[in-house]
Amino acid sequence: MLGKEIGIDLGTVNVLVYVKGKGIVLQEPSLVAISVEEDKIVAVGEEARAMMGRTPGAFEVIRPLRDGVIADYLVTERMLYYFLHKAGGLSRLFKPRVMISVPYGVTSVERRAVREAALDAGAGRAHLIPEPIAAALGAGLPIDTPSGNMVVDLGGGASEAAVIAVNGIVAANSVRVGGVRLDEAIVAYVRRKYNLLIGQPTAEEVKIRIGSALPLEEPLTMEVQGRDQVSGLPRTIELTSDEVTEALKEPLAAMVNVVKAVLERTPPELASDIIERGIALVGGTALLRKIDELISQETGVPAWVAEAPMACVALGAGKALEQYEILRRSIPDMDA
Repeated sequence: MLGKEIGIDLGTVNVLVYVKGKGIVLQEPSLVAISVEEDKIVAVGEEARAMMGRTPGAFEVIRPLRDGVIADYLVTERMLYYFLHKAGGLSRLFKPRVMISVPYGVTSVERRAVREAALDAGAGRAHLIPEPIAAALGAGLPIDTPSGNMVVDLGGGASEAAVIAVNGIVAANSVRVGGVRLDEAIVAYVRRKYNLLIGQPTAEEVKIRIGSALPLEEPLTMEVQGRDQVSGLPRTIELTSDEVTEALKEPLAAMVNVVKAVLERTPPELASDIIERGIALVGGTALLRKIDELISQETGVPAWVAEAPMACVALGAGKALEQYEILRRSIPDMDA
């Protein structure tokens, strides 16, 4: 028990680390820069993001996680080691006990890969928790009661909706559409409408600064720079929030459909609790303007954005370690 207790939100876009007694100690992009010639990792997290799209010849910047699951095992393991070390969780004498969130519905092979990557990165013990349960714990929902709680985790690689009661998932669904797909939709829209090529970091900035799930009363505008597809020269255009709303229509519809699918499978007794309490939205994409209004409008159920939505999963993973003995009874794969 002398080792640190750490909760990790191992996301496609960001990794957040919670240390018991300290709170969230680290939030960095899930990016790794690799030297093409030597095949060596040269930068991780924020450092790797600064290199993205700027040194295409000598270095390659990759996301070792795709759609919420490990795409490159060795790079994920090194990235985890770096983040655990940076968070002060690794000690020569006492290895940390780690709780890592995994998307709902991942295969046993994907689950085992996450556990083994954590152990290889220096964890003494590694437990896994389904992301919706971690998100609900982090959002402060009373999931240990028999009444229904609905949480929608809108992450970078996947969107998940789940109804939770008595520490277990009653109904859930997920789609591998998240914040990254929203960025891609903006890139495609700008290319199609303006013949302008922009990078993923620029699209992400557009989404954060002027993105909205529904039209705004007073539209926002932003200057966007990119490369003209015809002339090949740099060009600047002005984008409006209404155009971004149009660009995001398709991926947002996929996210809404996940919520609807879960509501359709929810037992009537729990459905009435959800109507009363509303749907809690967590994850980075929950910060998109008017996304709560869009979900309320499409489902007829009130939706609300949790406090610090990006931190909820990591906080919940940390809380799960404190409630480990209770939770393991209703989460069979916590140690499998």
